[in-house]
Amino acid sequence: MRRATSVLAAGSWPVESAIGTVTLAWDDRHRRRIRLTDDAGEPFLLDLDRATALGEGDGLALNGDGVLCVRSAAQPVLEVACRSAAQAARIAWHLGNRHTPIQVLADGTLRLLDDHVLADMLRRLGAEPIRADAPFEPEAGAYAGDPATGHASRHDRHDH
Repeated sequence: MRRATSVLAAGSWPVESAIGTVTLAWDDRHRRRIRLTDDAGEPFLLDLDRATALGEGDGLALNGDGVLCVRSAAQPVLEVACRSAAQAARIAWHLGNRHTPIQVLADGTLRLLDDHVLADMLRRLGAEPIRADAPFEPEAGAYAGDPATGHASRHDRHDH
């Protein structure tokens, strides 16, 4: 069976050289060792030294067989566009207080995994969460590595 034994950070390898892709939901992208199937239906073993958070565009180097490109699967999420900086700060505080992983989109919209309890909390805070299916790439966290790039840091994700 093919084995993926190292991760190439997105942007550090030529994506066009990938021999295939593997599309995974966020919960399936933080692993050390697991049997997976690539998007063409071919099995491989993810066999890393430590659990690693994989992100969109990362490469999984297969022992002597090329690189698979990691893709983030669309999954049920909530998106919250805040009406003011104060509302955004309040919502971010409440989500952070619950250690809820969030993704901050380029326009400031907050994206989190769909959860009916959090959706209700967001409504009580005056927000209008919208359900969608989209890839989820949450923030790595302030203590996760190089804050200048924000990229390589997710490979050293810190969990409490």
